Amino acid sequence: MPQQGGQRVAFVKSVGLEEASSSVLNLKVLSSVFSYADCKADKSLPIKSTVMSVPPDLHQQYLQACQNLSQPENPFIARVLQEADKSDNMKWTKGITLKIAGNNHLVPVQRVTDEDLQVLAFVLRSSIFVTGLDLRYNVLTDVGAKHMATFLQENSTLWYLNLMFNDIGTSGAELIAKALHRNETLVYLRMTGNKIGNQGGMYFASMLQINSTLEKLDLGDCDLGTQCLIAIATALTQNKSVKAINLNRPLLYSQEEETTVHVASMLKNNSSLVELHLCKHEIKSFGVERLCEALYENCSLRYLDLSCNRITRDDVKFLGELLKRNQTLEILDLNSNRIEDDGAVYLSEALALYNRTFQVLSVVSNNISGKGLVALSQAMKTNMELSYIYIWGNKFDDATCMAFSELIQTGRLKPACTDVEPYEVDGYVYLAELSHGLKKHYYWTPSCGEVTNKAANASLAVGAVLEYL
Repeated sequence: MPQQGGQRVAFVKSVGLEEASSSVLNLKVLSSVFSYADCKADKSLPIKSTVMSVPPDLHQQYLQACQNLSQPENPFIARVLQEADKSDNMKWTKGITLKIAGNNHLVPVQRVTDEDLQVLAFVLRSSIFVTGLDLRYNVLTDVGAKHMATFLQENSTLWYLNLMFNDIGTSGAELIAKALHRNETLVYLRMTGNKIGNQGGMYFASMLQINSTLEKLDLGDCDLGTQCLIAIATALTQNKSVKAINLNRPLLYSQEEETTVHVASMLKNNSSLVELHLCKHEIKSFGVERLCEALYENCSLRYLDLSCNRITRDDVKFLGELLKRNQTLEILDLNSNRIEDDGAVYLSEALALYNRTFQVLSVVSNNISGKGLVALSQAMKTNMELSYIYIWGNKFDDATCMAFSELIQTGRLKPACTDVEPYEVDGYVYLAELSHGLKKHYYWTPSCGEVTNKAANASLAVGAVLEYL
């Protein structure tokens, strides 16, 4: 059985029948023993109890808490809790995620405010069944971040917390980051789109020096600055728990690529990071060369996102040489650069002749024409490990359309593993766009239910660090 830090921690809760009926949790549990360390170390394990326990009535508790705290009921939260109460016992024992996202376009919702979060946190603070909380696209501010920070210090079962695109600023980031100094449960945190700025990023850099539980951290679109990027890279040099980090779209005012140099230095020493997102970092030739030099020595990174940078055809020579020698990298996102035909040929040569572990390539919108695209299609015929390729937004000629049509019709390239689909008009083959990609559901998820076809989200199908760890 896996252990966390070599120690086994068991939480023993003994609740009498009379006490249970009036407690906040409303759990009818007798001498239940929960092996929390095992659950945290192995996410596939359900929360274990020596006796069958009855899940709490979260909706009733919420209504009571609204009365006690003199706060109006939020009908959206109430409905989510009602649906959670109806879940079968199997889901409860495995832990559930409360999805209270404010961007549901199918059903109008009342977005969660700071006051709503205060009530919700009061209800969930001792819950052992709720292991995930999705609060994306609401109107939480630094006041709400204070309630969440208190909750993170009191709760000992939450693994997943999504706060993306709220209105949390620097002070809110400080509170949440400091709460994670002591929290030993949270594994995945998304702060995406909250404008925490450079100082807010510094608080998370300090947290990474202390916290040894967090495995996935998303700070994309948070207006991070040069100073905090360097601090985060420095912290990750020593941090052994973080497996995936998103640092997309910082605010950089220098052309010297200092942050890329520090990230490259970190990659030489870090042996635990599996997934790294560096979208919109203004990376050019010098930065690409430094990253590739670092990845010659790195044996853990499997997913590298270099989309929306300034990588040209000459810079891809470094990536081509890397793919010839590196046998760990499996996913490379070069979306929205400018590698052109020559760059595509460099990649195809490396993949066709040298690399047999690489699986996913995205070259969407790279000004590639027929020569480069056909070369990539030929590489797929030779390299059977290369299973996903995304090419939309380039210049398709007849040869390109025929080449990818052949790959799909022969079954070499599965329709769900690319973003184009062939069709024929008047005897000519064309390619239409499909809504598939590496990060199709990065900013949104279907309101109708779970994502069933993960092949259309290659980062989920192939990546070692999944959305819910």
